[in-house]
Amino acid sequence: MANPTAVLSTSLGDITIELFKDKMPITASNFIKLAKSGFYDGQHFHRVIDKFMIQFGCPHSRDPKSPRAGTGDSPDGRIKDEHPADAQFTNARGTLSMANTGQPNSGSCQFFLNVVDNPYLDFFSPGPSKHPVFAKVTAGMDVADKISKVPVEKPGDRPKTPIQMVKVTVSE
Repeated sequence: MANPTAVLSTSLGDITIELFKDKMPITASNFIKLAKSGFYDGQHFHRVIDKFMIQFGCPHSRDPKSPRAGTGDSPDGRIKDEHPADAQFTNARGTLSMANTGQPNSGSCQFFLNVVDNPYLDFFSPGPSKHPVFAKVTAGMDVADKISKVPVEKPGDRPKTPIQMVKVTVSE
């Protein structure tokens, strides 16, 4: 059976992803559940760093000027870290990973899309702060690149002109 896909409809265009539900069932299912509930709809990208990643998924980011953007968890709380030995996906360009606080089992609803290769974030590489990959872009990487290059406010890396996640549509 094929993995589910999702279309991330942003104010700058669509990004289509494949969710690795076969190898990363906890993380992918968490994303699917939140997307189907409408949790992501109307939120804004709250952290954009050119030559690194674009991040979304904070419930406080519905107000793009909120000082709490980037600090929220999902209504369901946090999920268990997922690091199956047969799913050593690297944080390569075009992959989506679970954001966390750097502490074990601290992922929740926030995710980031790598716009360059970031292998030092892999759970199987040495060092702290590991981010499991649970999806990859199959179309629309040009939209992710466009988002990564918008002017941002410092500190905080928040886009000066808000970029909205209009809707996330999952197909299983």
